[in-house]
Amino acid sequence: MTAVSPYRALFCDLRTDRPIDILPLRDVTIDDYIGRPGSLSGTLPVPNAELADRVRQIEEGRTAVYLERDGDLWWGGIVWTTTLSADEKGGLSLAVQAATFDSYAARRRIRADLAYLQQDQLEIARRLWQHIQSRQGGSIGVSFGTELSGVPRDMTWRDGDETPLDEAVKQLAEAENGFEHHISVHRDPVTGDRVKLLRLGHPKLRTGSTDLVLDRPGAVLRYSFPRDATRGGSTARTRGAAANSDQSQESRPALSREHVAQDLIDNGYPRVDLSSDHSSVTSVKALDSLAAAQLAEARGAVVIPEVTVRLDDRDLVPPMLLGRTVRLRITDEWHPDGLDARFRIIGIKVAPPQRGRPETAELFLEAG
Repeated sequence: MTAVSPYRALFCDLRTDRPIDILPLRDVTIDDYIGRPGSLSGTLPVPNAELADRVRQIEEGRTAVYLERDGDLWWGGIVWTTTLSADEKGGLSLAVQAATFDSYAARRRIRADLAYLQQDQLEIARRLWQHIQSRQGGSIGVSFGTELSGVPRDMTWRDGDETPLDEAVKQLAEAENGFEHHISVHRDPVTGDRVKLLRLGHPKLRTGSTDLVLDRPGAVLRYSFPRDATRGGSTARTRGAAANSDQSQESRPALSREHVAQDLIDNGYPRVDLSSDHSSVTSVKALDSLAAAQLAEARGAVVIPEVTVRLDDRDLVPPMLLGRTVRLRITDEWHPDGLDARFRIIGIKVAPPQRGRPETAELFLEAG
């Protein structure tokens, strides 16, 4: 006997948010992150013709899906792919793959000359999204706050470069003294309407004013602290677009200066070079800022701790966890004197309950 899913999946028209249907989505897994799209996967059973007619209303690329759990809105995004399958017994099902609303940015391109001079970087990010949504058929209902960072920037994008919106926002966000971004979903407490809000935070996105305390032994079922020196380095340089538009002359990409973590070199670390390409950037100043930010984020070995907790606490609702500070306390053979450290949640992955196993959340952490 198949267990009843604890989730309620609401499918809506992407542009208008008009409800289409509530359908029994099974085998659901979701994840969400600060700064990049999250995903959803699940399966819609199609046991009869009536349900087939309802499921058939889901259209890839124009349907939104919201996942609710115990009345809370846990996840929202766009259905991008589906797969209809029939098994050897004649059973039909539709596998659904979706991504958070942030994923729309990768499928829209800047097709106008845009220039922002000495504008706050968060205001530029908002204006980029507003520009994309102002085109006919281009709005998916993302709303905006009024956050400011106090960091002015000069940014330009040219018609014809076909710069994806996500690349433009990434270029802004990953510069030195940049910011973080995330599209959250929640219900308006007054109207009950579903809200897609572009959250911007400088220098970091933070949620809540109190620490979430997680102990092992206790709420933490398992943890891992991977340390990856292949993703880190002690120098960084970035490469941009060619500043020379004269095709009769040799074109060379614009380059930043080399940024060096001299303290690491002086302390015996080997020279390990980081590099990145930014095809829409011609400003050496902007490339310098991107190189400095890259080195600051990936000095030495990259560490992204992961802890897995049981989802039996009303405080552990995914949209409320991203950006929240965790106080992690561990006592075991590796930490005989006890680890007591603060981290920030930058990603979450939810695994559904299975026979003999509880519903769990894997939290991806960042120091601080």
